[in-house]
Amino acid sequence: MDKKDLRNIPSVSSLLETPEISEFCSSYPRSLVVSTIREVLDKLREAIGRSGTSDTDISPPAILSLVKERLLERGKVPIRRVINATGVLVHTGLGRAPLASEALEAVKDIAEGYCSLEVDLLTGKRSSRGDHVESLAVALTGAEAAMVVNNNAAAVLLALDTLARGKEVIISRSQLVEIGGSFRMPEVMAKSGAIMVEVGTTNRTYISDYRKAITLNTALILKVHSSNFRIIGFTASPELEELARMARVFEIPVMYDVGSGALFNLETYGLPYEPTVEESVRAGTDIITFSTDKLL
Repeated sequence: MDKKDLRNIPSVSSLLETPEISEFCSSYPRSLVVSTIREVLDKLREAIGRSGTSDTDISPPAILSLVKERLLERGKVPIRRVINATGVLVHTGLGRAPLASEALEAVKDIAEGYCSLEVDLLTGKRSSRGDHVESLAVALTGAEAAMVVNNNAAAVLLALDTLARGKEVIISRSQLVEIGGSFRMPEVMAKSGAIMVEVGTTNRTYISDYRKAITLNTALILKVHSSNFRIIGFTASPELEELARMARVFEIPVMYDVGSGALFNLETYGLPYEPTVEESVRAGTDIITFSTDKLL
């Protein structure tokens, strides 16, 4: 490689003075144009270094063409519509559950203008954006109250941090799950500052295991639904209602991560059973977290 090839590459400042780049700067932020030029020049230097020849076109017109091409790529929306041929109906990597046409129309209708997001139209005073969805969630699940956050992992983290930081949380070993996207229950619990207390074994956990683990420092009993795997055969696990009943004796709240958040019995449609949120409420669970971008 001839070092002259590298020296002949135009500088960023000289390219910025060209009419073509000036035109780009009228359509894109100058900082984006500058970073794109530098990116293109760096790749040209790498190409020259790899080839060891002077075949790489480093003329200003060629460079400007590459800059334009890269800027156009950056301007495109990176998420594209795809065909789900995986065999997984609700694929978390492919956007979860598609929205119904009615939902899309409702979003479009509201998003095209201003809306009463945080204003009480009767009083004119500021309200909470969560009020709109809370009333619907309460009606659908039978819960006393509801709150929507970014995702289920965030809900679990916030609940543990609020209720159990520095205190013990009892959980069955069979429920130390890892869900897609590196959501690992032990890591989430550690991040929250809660002290994890494992009970039972991988395949069998009894109500007595939970009872024996309760101390004065116990803040919470956590149950996690195994959404994407099953332990079958020689197994045992107390029913949610039994767990909640035992916890009430010790005045300890029970939290249930119910996973995908089914609102009705899926068996009606020939699908495998999934615990519903309403069932979990009726069982006496104090806190229930679930996703709202899958089955809901």
